[in-house]
Formats: sequence, structure tokens, C-alpha cells
Amino acid sequence: MSMNPFCEIALEEAFRIKESGLASEVVAVSMRPSECVDTLRTGLAMGADRGIHVEATSVLYPLTVAKILKILVEVEKLGLLFLGKQDKWL
Repeated sequence: MSMNPFCEIALEEAFRIKESGLASEVVAVSMRPSECVDTLRTGLAMGADRGIHVEATSVLYPLTVAKILKILVEVEKLGLLFLGKQDKWL
């Protein structure tokens, strides 16, 4: 599965902020089944410093995604999030 254009745009904006010196790291996050880890690899190939894969075996609803992101922000001490678009998959 490939990265959707909205996620690519979000990553590119994160790279611009890093290049300007306002950020020290870009972390790409994927919340999908393990077969979709290639999407995360695409983010790393684009220039992300790290990648985090949250394996999901069922559909993730927006509230669940928000709760997972909240935990990631707290654990990883993330300062700014750029979000693409949630794909629907079954």
C-alpha cells in the first residue's frame, strides 16, 4: 500500500520546518496492519529521522486514533503534529 498524498504533504511540511531549524527531528507514524509497514518505510526514505508503527488488526476509528496520538505525544515528547488523512481499510 502506498502513502496517500495528504500524508506526503504533511511530511514535506515537517521537513521544511526541520530544515528551517525550528525542529530537530521528524517522526513518521503509521497505524495499520503489519503488511502496511512499507508506507512507513516510504516516510523514512523521504527523510524522516524515525518511524513508529502502531500495529492495528481492525479498523481504527478517529477517536481511537486521537487517543493513540495523545499517548505518542506524551511518551515521545512530540512538540508538533502534522496529520495527513486517515485511510479506511478493513
